[in-house]
Amino acid sequence: MSSATRHEQRSAESQERLILAAQALILRQGYCATTVDQICNEAGLTKGSFFHHYANKDAIGHAAIDAWGAMGTRLYSAAWNDAAKDPLAQVDHMLDIMISFTKGDEPCACVIGMMSQELAQSHPELAVLCAKHLDDWTQHVARLLNEAKKIHKPVKPFDSQRVGWFLNSIWQGSMLLGKVRQKPQTIVDNLEQARAYLAALFTTTATSGITRATAAKKPRKKTVKP
Repeated sequence: MSSATRHEQRSAESQERLILAAQALILRQGYCATTVDQICNEAGLTKGSFFHHYANKDAIGHAAIDAWGAMGTRLYSAAWNDAAKDPLAQVDHMLDIMISFTKGDEPCACVIGMMSQELAQSHPELAVLCAKHLDDWTQHVARLLNEAKKIHKPVKPFDSQRVGWFLNSIWQGSMLLGKVRQKPQTIVDNLEQARAYLAALFTTTATSGITRATAAKKPRKKTVKP
């Protein structure tokens, strides 16, 4: 490995450590309460290293948002990009992935959601970037719902983007409630309600994925053997 390659690798590693440190602090105490000194201490790097990569705190805030969005895209890709599945199965898989985020040791929270709420009125550039990532997430959901409409007849017409934003609102709001109430089960319960709502949008029953019975199942009669 050449010295130039080693330098590039160390530089990339330092950037990653700084971004991860910034994200951890934002999740722990918010963006405004986080300082460059704290980010450096969390990352175990000097301020010289920080300012070599980032001009100021807002610059690493920008990087933290983009990195979080890219991580989310990777985590959801198994659901979003599995074209072999029924689109409703892809939505169902996405909900399972979302629920899995509640099973970790740390509170289920979103850097982009937290920064959106905190900075919407005070940091317009970062707020616009947060809005872009939230919109990207919603468009993935809307695309799957539009594809589902081609296969499964809706109960009545609905706007896929509006439903996508509805699900995004449930997701972000549930993380807020789960965190403040210290009850991650709140997130799970709300996502299961969202699953039932999405299933109820369609009349047909998907062979895999979100299913909805088109008619109430009749209880089986017990046969009494002589």
